[in-house]
Amino acid sequence: MVGLSEGEKHFIRGGIAQDLRTDGRRRLQFRAISVETGVIPQANGSARVRLGATEVIATVKAELGKPSILHPDKGKVSIFVDCSPTAAPMFEGRGSEEFSAELCVALQRCLLGGKSGAGAAIDLSSLIVVDGKVCWDLYIDGLVVSSDGNLLDALAAAIKVALSDTGIPKVNVSLSATTDQEPEVNVSDEEFLQFDTSSVPVIVTLTKVGKHYIVDATSEEESQMSSAVSVSVNRHGQIRGLTKRGGAGLDPSVIFDMISVAKHVSRQFISVLDSETLAAEAAE
Repeated sequence: MVGLSEGEKHFIRGGIAQDLRTDGRRRLQFRAISVETGVIPQANGSARVRLGATEVIATVKAELGKPSILHPDKGKVSIFVDCSPTAAPMFEGRGSEEFSAELCVALQRCLLGGKSGAGAAIDLSSLIVVDGKVCWDLYIDGLVVSSDGNLLDALAAAIKVALSDTGIPKVNVSLSATTDQEPEVNVSDEEFLQFDTSSVPVIVTLTKVGKHYIVDATSEEESQMSSAVSVSVNRHGQIRGLTKRGGAGLDPSVIFDMISVAKHVSRQFISVLDSETLAAEAAE
């Protein structure tokens, strides 16, 4: 928890009301973002994203598995988040476990449509190798290195970039004469298929402070929020998920307005993220 005096709280809330935040940004302006790819060589894909003083790392590991009975034509994606105890004082002791679980649930809702993966924003059908028998399981791990607010948006951006950095090994399949036998698979060490991230969304969190809402809130700004709505939006402007936190209720008309603003803001955020990703891949 951020400790602020009454004067500091008043200064933060007053600045937001006047559309001039303490760091000079306007209400709907993101902090500077920087991207690195290939930061963990052992992973199939990885990325580091810095959003102001918030820093996160995402890695993707691909392993062959078996599709679920409910979704025999789809692969599987699992998301895990760990908060380093040095990232913020609130993560010391068992504090990080509870917050990590909250971030996992929020990312699953926004990127996978829930734990089951139904309605996933990530194309799970592209992970199938043999219907009902062999698929790719993607294990996505997020690490919070440094926390200064807006962790959910930063983690989602890092996951999107890490997936664009992910190479899925090409698999040659030898089907047996009888359909009940397991197929033989040969995983290539040289040929890789690039993961298609064109439909993978970003998350834009709108944080309500007083009568106004802001994007990319810092830790100090988050300490003054009444509620926050996180909207998952892809580059086509389609809403793929939504989650809310904070105890204060929101009128449905306010939520619809926040969704509209999130769609508008996401276009610029995706454009900047694309540019930074291309620059990072060129520098690799």
